[in-house]
Amino acid sequence: MACWAEVQGLEGVAQFMYAQSDEERVHMLKLIKYVNERGGHAQITALSAPKTTYGTLNEMFEELYAHELFVSQSINELVGVTFEQKDYATHNFIQWYVAEQIEEEAQAKTILDKIKMIGDDKGGLYLFDRDIQTMTVVSAAATP
Repeated sequence: MACWAEVQGLEGVAQFMYAQSDEERVHMLKLIKYVNERGGHAQITALSAPKTTYGTLNEMFEELYAHELFVSQSINELVGVTFEQKDYATHNFIQWYVAEQIEEEAQAKTILDKIKMIGDDKGGLYLFDRDIQTMTVVSAAATP
């Protein structure tokens, strides 16, 4: 997504997406460390290549929002498993991800709403691209 935005001349969106990618890596490492510290052996399986082109910025952020909803659902399923297994330590650990996903969903929805409001207005898109860089700074600073 960041690469596509960058090629489209949307430098602010690209910076935002690169920062989001970095943040997701931190989240992954937090999970890996937890699994390993609890006696497991975390393994990362191969991922399929991500989509590299989008018809519009709206399409890209629609996909981002849908992905955040999917991640939230997956985390909620893990919470259910921790209850079933009476693994209260992991339940407590996962609560950080539950709270994080609330923020991620809200942010993606807010961005999507703004893009829909802008519509085809080039001036609005220019301002949005400039302003989203501020979200990048806040997001990066908020990461533990």
